[in-house]
Amino acid sequence: MKNIRELLGLLNLEAIEENIFRGQSRSVGSQRVFGGQVLAQALQAAIHTVPEGRMVHSLHAYFILPGDIELPIVFEVDRIRDGGSFTTRRIKAIQKGQAIFNMSASFQKKQEGFDHQISMPNVTPPDGLMSWDQLVEEFGAKLPENIRRFLEIDHPIEFRPVERVHPMLAGKRQPQRHVWMRTKGEMPDDNTAHQAVLAYASDYNLLTTALLPHGDQVAGANIQLASLDHGMWFHRDFRMDDWLLYAIDSPSASGARGFTRGSVFDQEGRLVASVVQEGLMRPV
Repeated sequence: MKNIRELLGLLNLEAIEENIFRGQSRSVGSQRVFGGQVLAQALQAAIHTVPEGRMVHSLHAYFILPGDIELPIVFEVDRIRDGGSFTTRRIKAIQKGQAIFNMSASFQKKQEGFDHQISMPNVTPPDGLMSWDQLVEEFGAKLPENIRRFLEIDHPIEFRPVERVHPMLAGKRQPQRHVWMRTKGEMPDDNTAHQAVLAYASDYNLLTTALLPHGDQVAGANIQLASLDHGMWFHRDFRMDDWLLYAIDSPSASGARGFTRGSVFDQEGRLVASVVQEGLMRPV
């Protein structure tokens, strides 16, 4: 996908029955469906069933089976509850009659209340930083083939990492990274579209951060990485076509699993979303 229009088209699901939708897939360098894609499509399916004026504030998802990019994905939405302030939905993604993914999402009508947040990290601004495309040119020959293939794919999101390190290169580093991101192209004004695209983008850069302390063990090795579960909270309005800072850290890795956290800030320093994920992380 070369620009955001292609991703928005991918998120434009086909309604095939009441509460049932169908979506297609695009490769990000693997024969498996990208986790961020099914996450965003499931959110989009739920949005179609939610009363107008209610925005997602949290979602919790489990990746059950690898998805096949050659097959469509059917999304079933269970309308759990429509309350006075909150709406709850459960979404199941199906291929070949089996659930490959499920998610619960909660939506809320806009309300006022207490307001505070953590401070945005003081990092280099995005202007002047190298993009993924430029980093591939610099690191290309040093990268494992599967990582190089992933980075060389046209992505609808432009990523500019603050730290110029790669998790598959030798050396031990602190499990922390900061990555600026925005869409390649202008987004519509619909807030739900920005939330779905951020859900898509939030699955990038997480698990590889958990590899940073283990560079000496993973350099040149064939490492299996797969998202297991994903939680996300939306705090404030934002635009995906403006720069957002993804501040990521990994507090723990054990039992062939890596645990990661992410905070998303806009350029004014407002915390707009928080992310947690645990994923499979082991040598093949």
